[in-house]
Amino acid sequence: MSVSPSLGLALLAAAVLAACGSPPAVTPAAPVAAPSAGPGPLRAAQPGPLRACAELKERFAFANTAIDSAAPIAAGTVRQGADAIAAHCLVTGSMHRRTGSDNREYAIGFEMRLPQAWNGRFYYQGNGGLDGNIQPALGALGGGPLTGALMQGFAVISSNAGHTAAQTPFFGIEPQARLDYGHQAVARLTPMAKALVAAAYGRPPDRSYIGGCSNGGRHAMVAAARIGEQYDGYLVGAPGYRLPYAALAQLWGAQQWSRIATAGATTRHPMNPNATIPDLGSGFTAQERQAVARSILQRCDALDGARDGMVQDVQACQAAFDVKRDVPGCTGARDGQCLTPAQKDVVAAIFAGARTPTGQTLYSPFPYDPGVAGNNWATWKFANSLVLDPVAIGSVFTAPPAPVDTRSADLDFLLRKVHAVDGPYRESGADLMMPPGQQDPRNLAPLAQRGAKMVVYHGVSDPVFSAEDTRQWIERLDRAMAGRGGEFARYFPVPGMNHCSAGPAADQFDLLAPLVRWVEQGVAPQAVSASVRGAGHPGGANAELPADWSGQRTRPLCAYPTVARYKGSGSLDDAANFSCR
Repeated sequence: MSVSPSLGLALLAAAVLAACGSPPAVTPAAPVAAPSAGPGPLRAAQPGPLRACAELKERFAFANTAIDSAAPIAAGTVRQGADAIAAHCLVTGSMHRRTGSDNREYAIGFEMRLPQAWNGRFYYQGNGGLDGNIQPALGALGGGPLTGALMQGFAVISSNAGHTAAQTPFFGIEPQARLDYGHQAVARLTPMAKALVAAAYGRPPDRSYIGGCSNGGRHAMVAAARIGEQYDGYLVGAPGYRLPYAALAQLWGAQQWSRIATAGATTRHPMNPNATIPDLGSGFTAQERQAVARSILQRCDALDGARDGMVQDVQACQAAFDVKRDVPGCTGARDGQCLTPAQKDVVAAIFAGARTPTGQTLYSPFPYDPGVAGNNWATWKFANSLVLDPVAIGSVFTAPPAPVDTRSADLDFLLRKVHAVDGPYRESGADLMMPPGQQDPRNLAPLAQRGAKMVVYHGVSDPVFSAEDTRQWIERLDRAMAGRGGEFARYFPVPGMNHCSAGPAADQFDLLAPLVRWVEQGVAPQAVSASVRGAGHPGGANAELPADWSGQRTRPLCAYPTVARYKGSGSLDDAANFSCR
């Protein structure tokens, strides 16, 4: 059976949770850094002891805020992967409790963790998907890479962005809940969180940071554009900063895959074992994606000086690889080792970027990379495009909200609705979700001038938010800042990585500590060590690592446009034998 819009609505919350799992543990390697030529560093944060915890429940007062509990948490009670979290205070509460226009009860729920041994900093943890859940405020990005902000001594807040899982995605029908999710929850929570820090430690935070992956990365970019004075550092992972367009591109992609999928083929619904969805993956199977990955490696692997199963020179690969020329063509029946002409046409179109039937560009191209073989890549392209994206578009990103069916969706019509306002929906989906000025981000110049910094990373094989879209934004930023964008923002592509983690990639790294050093010491990150999750990894091994890779392989992540290039000798599994140039 196929999926109805109502079934998709009912199951979206579970899908969002499944798409944004908890990160495995990592012991970050020390980064290599280069001096910054930008503004001088901001004053470094100073540590301090926790002065109040349980009494915050009765003593802390802030407008439209209720504290539900405040209690000390002993060291080791909470763990992040294999690592024990130090003693801290856990505060839970909510802001702006209200009855919505749909007669449901809404509030911006939050939890805040305040370490006893505080480093003087505050971290806003942006969560992924459509929010709706208060993830533990550990300061970790969803997926492979960790920030470990709480372990590093930050006071950390996490929120549901104004609605609960039970209200997801129906909150999109309630106008204020839309606004909270889009940008107002972060703006409302930030000053309250800083006041709570001041009440707990006797002084406000010296430095403030915000970060997240996927929608959490979008939250960080929106905060930079809307409330830039509130944060000193922005850690932006796989940013869905053009989320409505990316979702439309997913619908368009599903329509393309359906042209080559086996007629009538179905597969199990990812959240409901009693339902099925069309098997779009039958048109581009796991074996065929492996064949494409091998062809990409054959053409691009050695461009960085080493045949090691990783494509580090991403931009050179886009110029070198042609799916129609370089992937074997089927001369007979499909056997998993070749593609038919029709398959090559569809794959080429998908990677070239979505367009409406009238030819209008919907979204950016996707870079070719061996991570096309990843399971996460297939899930987003073949399942989530049928289950998640039409529901998000129909309920949150368009005005007025209305059910959307992927297969029959009129993309020109939906694109107009993404930019429409209607009655109580006083901000369009585009304005609601995207950072103002994203096409010409000169509005970020004041952040750069006062010494704020941004570190961006993106999996090159992210199947839903394109790493090429992020690269293009970095280029626009640089032009807007007259060629000095690198003094404010650094971009780290992660070869092989899918959406926030996984794929054949070194997906374990810490970019928060380098961001802090840049903000507070003026040392800009240029190369940051990343590692794979091999067998026995405390956070769980990455099953997609090639068998001939060492389980301890490391690589430098290089600030764009530099590339990790082999020095010519030494182990291919050791980052020390590569340099960013």
